[in-house]
Amino acid sequence: MKNIRFILFVTFLSFLAGCSDFLDRPSKTTLDDSNYWFSEETVRLFVNGAYGNYFNGYSDNWGSVYAPGVFGGEMSDDRTTTGSQPNILLSVPADNWYRNESTPYRGVWLQRRGSAPWMFSYIRKWNLLLNRLDTMKENGVLEEEAYNHWTGVARFLRGWEYSRLVESFGDVPYFDYEIATDDMDSQFRNRDPRTTVMTHVMEDFDYAMSNVRTNDGVDYINRYVVGTVASRCLLFEGTWYIYHKDDEAMKTCSDVDVLAKKLLEKARDYAQVVMDSGLYGFDTDFRTLFGTLFDRPSSSEIILYRVYNKSVNNASQHCIASYSNGTESQSSSGNLSTLKAWLCNDGKPYSSSSVENARSFRLQDMVKTRDPRFEATFWDEPKASSTGLYCEKFIDRIGPTYSYNGEPRPTEYASCTNENGFPCVRYAETVLNWLEAKAELEDKFAGEAVTQADVDVSINAIRKRPLDATAKAKGVSQTAPLILSSIPEDPERLSSAQQMTLGYKTTGFCSPLIWEIRRERRMEFFLEQRRVLDIRRWGQLELMLGANNPDLLIGGYVELDLAATISEKQAAESGREPQTTNLEKTPDDEGYNLLTSANVGVVSVIPVLGFNRDGTLRLGERTFFDGSNYEQMRGFLVPVNISDRDARNVDVRNYLEPICTDVLTQFADKGYPIYQNPGWE
Repeated sequence: MKNIRFILFVTFLSFLAGCSDFLDRPSKTTLDDSNYWFSEETVRLFVNGAYGNYFNGYSDNWGSVYAPGVFGGEMSDDRTTTGSQPNILLSVPADNWYRNESTPYRGVWLQRRGSAPWMFSYIRKWNLLLNRLDTMKENGVLEEEAYNHWTGVARFLRGWEYSRLVESFGDVPYFDYEIATDDMDSQFRNRDPRTTVMTHVMEDFDYAMSNVRTNDGVDYINRYVVGTVASRCLLFEGTWYIYHKDDEAMKTCSDVDVLAKKLLEKARDYAQVVMDSGLYGFDTDFRTLFGTLFDRPSSSEIILYRVYNKSVNNASQHCIASYSNGTESQSSSGNLSTLKAWLCNDGKPYSSSSVENARSFRLQDMVKTRDPRFEATFWDEPKASSTGLYCEKFIDRIGPTYSYNGEPRPTEYASCTNENGFPCVRYAETVLNWLEAKAELEDKFAGEAVTQADVDVSINAIRKRPLDATAKAKGVSQTAPLILSSIPEDPERLSSAQQMTLGYKTTGFCSPLIWEIRRERRMEFFLEQRRVLDIRRWGQLELMLGANNPDLLIGGYVELDLAATISEKQAAESGREPQTTNLEKTPDDEGYNLLTSANVGVVSVIPVLGFNRDGTLRLGERTFFDGSNYEQMRGFLVPVNISDRDARNVDVRNYLEPICTDVLTQFADKGYPIYQNPGWE
C-alpha cells in the first residue's frame, strides 16, 4: 500500500509539473517548499523518501549498500576470498566515497566500516523537517499528537544518522538546526567530541521513545522500531567506550566511563520497552524470514520489513537471491573461523560437545550437529565459492533447487530480478542488544546480575525458533538452552588470537557469558552487516589479519577425491576407479570437481591431524594437488592464491575513518580549522 500511494503521488506531481506557471504568483499547480507542507500525508511522503537509506533490506538492483554480504558486503573475519585479502584502508582518501560513486552502488565505505560516509545531507534533511513541523503546528496544520509523532520520527532519524557518522569518524560537527547557505561559520564548524554528539543523540532517542506512535501502520516507523535501532546505536557506543577508552582518539572526550554506563542503561531500557510490549516473539523458521517472495511473511519476529514485488513497483527488485541460489558463484564466503564459532546442538562448542560427529567438519555432518541456523545458512555440500562454503541464507528453499534440477529458473531467482523480502528490523536483535547491555553493565559497572530468566527470554527464546520441514528432514534439531550455572568453556575464548586484540589489551578476556552472547550474534547475523560493527566496537579488528587469526585464511572441509563423478573413460585416463560422487545437489550429478589437470599446483587443502587435549583442531601442512595424490585431497580447502592483507589494516588508527583530503582542503581554503583522526595526519 505504501508503494502504491507513493507511485500515485509521484504521478500526480509529474502531472502538475507540466502545467504553466504564470507571472510571479506562487504556483497553484506545482509543489515546492513554500506550499508543500499542507498535511500530515506530505510529511509522511517526505520521510518515506529516506526509508531506503535506513531500511535497506537487499538494496536495489545491483546495489550492495548495507545489503547482505553474498554480493559485495562487509569486510570482517567471517569472510575470506581468493588471492590477497582486500585492504580496509592504507592511506587517506581524496574523498569518503560519497561523490564518486552513484548512490545505489555506493558500498566501499560500508565494506570497511558498516556505518556512514562524511556526508551531512540527511542531518540537514531532518533539521529542515523539524523546522517545517514547528511551522505546521503554528499554522494549525498539525494537531499536537501528529506533531509529536513526526517530531519524534525526525529526531529518531537524526539521532540514527549521527550515530552512524560517529561510528565511522568518532568526533563530528554537531548541527541541530537548519543551516543557512551563507552561514560559513556553521558550514565549516570543527568537530565536536563524540561524547557530546552522542549525548544529543540520547536526547533525540528519548524524545522519540516517548512520542513516536506505537502503531503507525505496517512497516512504518513506530516506537518499537525506534527502541530496537536506538538500542543498537547506544550499545555500539557504550561498548566502544569500554574497549577503546585508552585510544588516542578518545582524548577529546571526558567522563567516558560515566557516559558508557549511561549509554548501556539506555540501550537496555529502550530494548526493554519493545520486549514489554508483548507484540513480538519467535514463531517463524529462519529461512522464511529472509526468503519469502512478494509479500510480508506472517511473523511476530519481524518489526519492520521490506517487501520486493515488481507487480506493485517495477523497480522493486534486487540481486542477492541470485547470489544465493547455487548457480552464481560467491567470490567470498565463510572460513574456518566462522565454522569453529558455530555451537553444536547440545549447546557446547565442537571441542567439548558430546554430540555424535561433533568434531567432524564435513558439511553433511555439520548441518546435523550444529545449531539449526547453520543448516539454514549454508549449502550442505561443498559448493563453488572461494572457500567451498556457500551461503544460501538469503533465499527460500525452492530457489536453490533450480541450480541442479534441470528446470529453467523463474525470474524471481535470476540475475537482479529477485523479489524475496528482508526483515530490516527484527526481534532477535532487540533481545540480544538487551542481554549484552545487561551483561556489560554487570561485568564492568557492578550492575544488576543477569539471571537465568534473562537468558531464557533472549538467547534461549531464539534457540526455540521453529524448524521448517527441510531442516527436520535432514535431522536438524533445536539447540539446547544456555544455562548460566554451567556455561561451557570454549578454548577459543582464551586463544592467542584473542590476546592480539585491542579489546583484550584494554580489558582482558571477556567473561564466558559475554563470549556466548557474542557467539549468538555471530550465528544469528552472519553476513547481515553486523559483524564488522561488532568487531570494531569490541576492539577486535585485529582478527581480520591472518597473521593474528590463521583460521581466516582457511575455508571449509572438503573430500575432493570423492567430490566428482568419474566415468569409465575418465577412470581409464587417470588410472583411478570409476566412482559416483558423494554429492547429491549438482547438475547432472557431476559433483564438485576441483582435481583437474588445470588445478595441479593450484588447489590445496590443509589436513586434519587430530585434536589437542582441549578438544581443538590440530592441523597439518598445506598439501597441493600434484595430479596423482587424490587420497591426500581431504581437509580444509585453501582459497586459491591466498595471501594475507597488509598488516597496516589493523593498526589502531584503522578503527576510525580518516577525514578525507577534499574536506581538509575545503576547510583550509576557507580559513577554518579541522583536525584529523590520530594516525592519519
